[in-house]
Amino acid sequence: MIKELYLKKMVDEIENKFPLEERVKKALLQIDREAFVPNGFKHLAYKLDALPMMENQWISSPLTVAKMTQYLELDGVDSILEIGCGSGYQAAVLSKIVRRVFTIERIEALLIEARERFRNMEMNNIFTRFDDGQRGWKEYAPYERILFSATVKEIPTSLFEQLDENGILLAPIERGDEQIITKYHKKNGHITSESIESCLFVPVLDGTVHG
Repeated sequence: MIKELYLKKMVDEIENKFPLEERVKKALLQIDREAFVPNGFKHLAYKLDALPMMENQWISSPLTVAKMTQYLELDGVDSILEIGCGSGYQAAVLSKIVRRVFTIERIEALLIEARERFRNMEMNNIFTRFDDGQRGWKEYAPYERILFSATVKEIPTSLFEQLDENGILLAPIERGDEQIITKYHKKNGHITSESIESCLFVPVLDGTVHG
């Protein structure tokens, strides 16, 4: 019961800064953020802060997760591909809105922990892959939505190829010293983009990390 109060307070604080659609608000309230936070930071789980994890990675602020979720325009969406599973928190929120969530992580230790969380929380509509996410996941393409949970300098062509017609790809893009959340639309094979807002994410890196 105390956790539920903390969670409600967290979502209220998010809504004070960023008006939430009802489905996004409901999804946030269904996910115990504390379960995705490293043990030493449990007391900060419901703050609107990014928190450190292993391998110099970070679990995004719940405010950032709420924004990215809403910017994806998920009404009626069936499948989404996430590049950068991390702790699994973003995928968990998405799983409450979208029928199938495919998520890729390049750091094996992080993915093992995320898989364990998904199992414990009986999130059976999240499918995980250990790989360099920049290659995507061709077997289940096309995806109606693709989300980068790490910043990238440019989007690989192969990922636009895996995006469904009329699909949206959302990514934090490096532009000089800035990172900009950018929304790409695919229509008739053509890609258009719009800049949304400044942000701060860890960078996408090449290859995979075992162990």
